[in-house]
Amino acid sequence: MFSAEKSYFSIVLYSALLTAFSTLTPTAFAVVSKSQPSSAQQEESTLPETAAAEPEAKLPGTEQDAETTATVENLPLLNASIPPGQFQTLYWSPGQSFASIDTPVPVLVAHGKNPGPKVCLTAAIHGDELNGIEMVRRLMYQLEPVKMNGTVIGVPIVNLDGFRRASRYLSDRRDLNRYFPGSENGSAASRIAYSFFNKIIRGNCDFLVDLHTGSLKRTNLPQIRADLSNETVFEFSRHLGGITVLHGRGSEGTLRRAATDLGIPAITLESGGPNSLDESSVDGGVKALETLLQNLDIQPTVRFWGTPQPVFYHSEWVRSDQGGILMSDVELGDNVRAGDILGRVVDPVSNTGSDIVSPLSGKIIGMAFNQVVQTGFAAYHIGEAKTPEEAKEEAQEELKEENQESGPTESPPDDPESTPTPEDTEARVKKTGDSISDSESATENAE
Repeated sequence: MFSAEKSYFSIVLYSALLTAFSTLTPTAFAVVSKSQPSSAQQEESTLPETAAAEPEAKLPGTEQDAETTATVENLPLLNASIPPGQFQTLYWSPGQSFASIDTPVPVLVAHGKNPGPKVCLTAAIHGDELNGIEMVRRLMYQLEPVKMNGTVIGVPIVNLDGFRRASRYLSDRRDLNRYFPGSENGSAASRIAYSFFNKIIRGNCDFLVDLHTGSLKRTNLPQIRADLSNETVFEFSRHLGGITVLHGRGSEGTLRRAATDLGIPAITLESGGPNSLDESSVDGGVKALETLLQNLDIQPTVRFWGTPQPVFYHSEWVRSDQGGILMSDVELGDNVRAGDILGRVVDPVSNTGSDIVSPLSGKIIGMAFNQVVQTGFAAYHIGEAKTPEEAKEEAQEELKEENQESGPTESPPDDPESTPTPEDTEARVKKTGDSISDSESATENAE
């Protein structure tokens, strides 16, 4: 038999072990606390309504019902059903090739164990844009679904056809990012866009980030393209931390524009140039995406990017006035003043040349690599800094002016070369039964 002293000692030891165990298992302890409110919580619930704080505005999909936080259903996607807390690789097939040689496109899915919003990441809609592919890979494989709130769906290579050929376009020379939301009876590009939009985007994304680079021998400072006249999109664009934001509704047919028109807050993240992997651009993009997931309470990050930078609302492409070889005097990210020389174009035979002069003060947010250029070539993209409030106000004023006119007009294009023509949009496809020529589709587009 135990003595009284030994019994007392055993009780004290057992109590100490229980205390240590509850300290080491905060999750279990929190569950118990949630079912039994503390006295402080009970007192708070009895306060008059006038003393309660105003609820903070939340983005769609971020609110969680306290009664349903323990219930997460399987995610139905692409003929699969993904249980909570699992990471799976699914496959999407556009179905536009020979069935015997068709190669499906991988779709990475991290379905969190806890409720939360669904974020979609798409890359390589243009097959020669590699930085976004690497961003999706790095981000997706650091996710921990068993600890996550919500779901992240990543498609590293949307345009697998173009990727195989290191080409921006599909095999029919069409720009896939001019055909969304697509048509099931249109061209191959239109049908691919329709399949992707309806099988993956529609109904599966609360938010969308479409990853791109500069086009055709141009490079971009990491930047966001967003419709700042849309209140929800404006708030969403501020969730990626210290990164430049440009206002733009997006050209007709872009995935971003189609998603926003459907009510999905969507932005484009541009970083770097085509046909190469730029470590600095990739790292900056991943950091912005990590910050986004933390701000949406999906998964915390140790690289939180909390200090906002100025929002660039007004931007202008500066063009060459003669053909020749471009030699730049500035670098991406440089601050310039109106009248500064950005570079020079030289005729290598006559030894004549002309300077390219900045028409405004701002930052170089995009530029062409040194190369042979023609007259009128868009060489430098300069952004003029605005505060977020100024950018939002000007964007909304622009939209108001458009609505007062006889018909809506397109916002300034992201394309440095030409404004997309109506013939190169899905509207033309529906009207003409898909009569788009190769020359109409083979235009240079930044997004």
